[in-house]
Amino acid sequence: MVESTTEAHYRDLLAAVRSLIACDAVALLRLLPETGAEPVLQPLAVDGLADEALGRRFAASAHPRLARLLASGPLGLRFSSDLGLPDPYDGLLADQQELEAVHDCMGLPLHHAGRLWGLVTLDALDPQAFDAVEPARLQAVQRLLETGIKAQEALQAMAANAAQAQAAAQEQWQSVRSRELLGKSAAMSQLKREIDTVAASDLTVLILGETGVGKELVAQRLHARSARHARPLVQINCAALPETLADSELFGHKRGAFTGAVADRVGKFELADGGTLFLDEVGELPLAVQAKLLRALQSGELQRPGSDRLQRVDVRVLAATNRDLGQEVARGRFRADLYHRLSVYPLRVPALRERGRDVLTLAGGFLEENQHRLGARNLRLAPAAAAALLAQPWPGNVRELEHLISRAALRAWAEPGKSGRWTAIELRHLGLEAPTAPATTVAAAVDLPPVAPGLGLREATDAFQRQWIEAALQRHGGSLAGAAREAGMDRSNLLRLAKRLGLRAPSTSNG
Repeated sequence: MVESTTEAHYRDLLAAVRSLIACDAVALLRLLPETGAEPVLQPLAVDGLADEALGRRFAASAHPRLARLLASGPLGLRFSSDLGLPDPYDGLLADQQELEAVHDCMGLPLHHAGRLWGLVTLDALDPQAFDAVEPARLQAVQRLLETGIKAQEALQAMAANAAQAQAAAQEQWQSVRSRELLGKSAAMSQLKREIDTVAASDLTVLILGETGVGKELVAQRLHARSARHARPLVQINCAALPETLADSELFGHKRGAFTGAVADRVGKFELADGGTLFLDEVGELPLAVQAKLLRALQSGELQRPGSDRLQRVDVRVLAATNRDLGQEVARGRFRADLYHRLSVYPLRVPALRERGRDVLTLAGGFLEENQHRLGARNLRLAPAAAAALLAQPWPGNVRELEHLISRAALRAWAEPGKSGRWTAIELRHLGLEAPTAPATTVAAAVDLPPVAPGLGLREATDAFQRQWIEAALQRHGGSLAGAAREAGMDRSNLLRLAKRLGLRAPSTSNG
């Protein structure tokens, strides 16, 4: 899992906190302020909690312990061990399933620029763990974190221009049910860097990826981080655009332009003037509609059907497709000139199976949504369920994961005989089988030729790794992602290992 500089900074701060106060889990949560909305806390870094916690958003109204900490004095609160209030981290400890009913828990408010910034929470399984923690040490922890927060905020302010900073703030301060691009895998970190690179420009972006990977979220992030963020983001589903109504949908029409045109209509291009037009599933457009779209993109002018007046519009175009448009052009199903007009800056959204432990972060976010929707208490993944999610190939990607989690949450919530402070999502709720080692892996290990005698340990190890990687790539049809999954390592790490061993760099076109 790859961390950004900001995430690494906050994790280092939490490690320093644990060196000052011994505990089993510590979390840094930022307050997401919104006018007229209830307080919501977002975990920025955790130590001792599961990855799933980073996908959560904690509404204060649903978590009374956090609400009390937000309203506490300068040195926060230590909760008595017999307090009956539910703990927000039940089931989220990294090394066990739930906190003991009796344990030690406390937290401190953190301030920045004269305002409440967030909280740090500390949990220990020993009910007397914090007995010897004196006020001076709490103040030292508070100063350490607030100094680190101030430094990080200053660095972020210097690194972003005004438009990007405003868009980032809007995204960071969104409500508990909003969607965003979650995940810290190498593939997602690279995608976010590319989005931030191209967002500030007006270049046309072609968003590529399989069905269900989150191309719409990429378009939203591109718009939010652009200079056009204050103007509309208008989306049109090209797959649902009938050829006979394409002119009206894209360019509008004048009253009387055709049968049924009883009033003037504004088209999507005009609605997006000054902002962004997102053409989703652009590969589904009929050829006749492609020609009309190309003219508008080339000239920046449009003409409503039934009108003689040309109108100039200022629109940034984003397009998305799950098709290989290059092959579609070769087969005569997509115009080459429109393809080149749209693919000025292509962005590939990685499939979920390439994103490693991001699956658990996403699952945590979906469980939080279902928890609020169902009125359920603390939905948590059981260890076997988490392992099964990590082992799945996810042909339907993030959308498939979302639907699977929604079904599992409903089954677990509706199951009779539940007890305790949290509800476990088990394998039976997911409808998945426990992961097993692939038979091909064992067979391949047996069939590998023996390493030549006379080699030192390092040379013999390199020879075995070279043979194993070659065989794995062959088993997966040259797919680097498939070989990396079988090896249990990140794709970029496997690529570096292959290059070090003198293997021809595997093609990344197959994943």
